Amino acid sequence: MSAPGMAAGFAALCGRDLRLLWRRRGDAAQPVLFALLVIMLFPLALGARPELLRGIAPGIIWVAVLLAGMLALDTLFRSDLEDGSLEQFLLAPQPLWLLVLAKVLVHWLTTSVPVLLAVPLLAQLLYLPADLLPVLLVSLLLGTPLLSLLGAVVVALTVGMRRSGMLLALLALPLYVPVLIFGAGSVAAAAAGLPFVGAWLMLGAGLALAIVLAPLAAATALRIALT
Repeated sequence: MSAPGMAAGFAALCGRDLRLLWRRRGDAAQPVLFALLVIMLFPLALGARPELLRGIAPGIIWVAVLLAGMLALDTLFRSDLEDGSLEQFLLAPQPLWLLVLAKVLVHWLTTSVPVLLAVPLLAQLLYLPADLLPVLLVSLLLGTPLLSLLGAVVVALTVGMRRSGMLLALLALPLYVPVLIFGAGSVAAAAAGLPFVGAWLMLGAGLALAIVLAPLAAATALRIALT
């Protein structure tokens, strides 16, 4: 398969999924609304004390982003399984891992990116200092694609199961914990005046490995589920 053919197949699948999502535009707003609701619960539960919220703001935002991405994780391959598109992916001239990567990219663009655009507003709600906002955004830009890639592997393992939502969460959360620790920890280290670039490097290294290995693992799991 030539590189132009692979690129064309990748772009065609991305365009198809984006067009399908445009037809149900209300679904794209769900992650942002969910993250906003999660973050609003903390001031209500803990009280609107700026000094308290300021200290836990990075962890709250990271947890909200993680849960918002998990909200739509089950639908990553579900519609393709139901309409028979997954079987066609196996017969496509493009490698299955490339099509999986396209699905993950669309998932990240439609679930994580809208939440990332709302992060400055969410940070204001939690009194996050302005000098920590760039650190938080960089950690999210490195961490959220990694979450989508790891989630794709878990979804591929459970794609053939009915009512796999709880199992999906139980399998995905242990994989998400290190990303959460390094992502929120980088902002906490910056707030304490400690070096925080090391956490970014760990997230970057994990993202680089996941870009290579996660689509291959997810493609293998899909082949097993469909055979």
